[in-house]
Amino acid sequence: MTDRYRHRFPLSVIGYALRLYHRFPLSQRDVQELLHERGIQVSHETLRPWNIKFAPLLTEELRHREPRRGSRWYLDEVYVEVGGQKHWLWRAVDDDGAVLDILLQEHRDTRAARSFFVRLLGEYDVPEAIHTDKLWSYGTAIRALPVLHAVEHVQVVSAARCNNLVEQSHRPTRQQQRSQLGSKRRQRTQEFLALHARVVRD
Repeated sequence: MTDRYRHRFPLSVIGYALRLYHRFPLSQRDVQELLHERGIQVSHETLRPWNIKFAPLLTEELRHREPRRGSRWYLDEVYVEVGGQKHWLWRAVDDDGAVLDILLQEHRDTRAARSFFVRLLGEYDVPEAIHTDKLWSYGTAIRALPVLHAVEHVQVVSAARCNNLVEQSHRPTRQQQRSQLGSKRRQRTQEFLALHARVVRD
């Protein structure tokens, strides 16, 4: 993680603090205590601006260091609450369970599914197969994107064994959100979860 501006603490300390906060179900005060035990005197109030400024940078750094991803995508969506409003967290993993991407959206419809596919295709090659649950929006979105017409679309029941990869990937997110007592802003939540998804696999 690099930055052109000087800070009171080196970027190695900032990166370490962010990894603690995103990797484990810790509050900002918990991270403050852990840093204090290591002789790093940082206030929990400092962690918030660090997250706002550096979480997107660290996410990009981890993404660029990732190995080549598998050619089969597993997609799923899960309900989350942001600022008291219902949202859907869309997630895609490869055949090794590594997170490809996540996208927080207000809806669970064709437009939302298509937006997620477009986002994935902007970062990864066209997959050999896409595994989803039986949400009709997936099929409609795939048909709306010519680049995916030749891709095998496998629909499975949510509890099916072959879709466990992505469902298991949701679990750390749920645990992390419970420990932090929910989220209030969509953009901040997106940035937090994007880094969290990569740190737990790092």
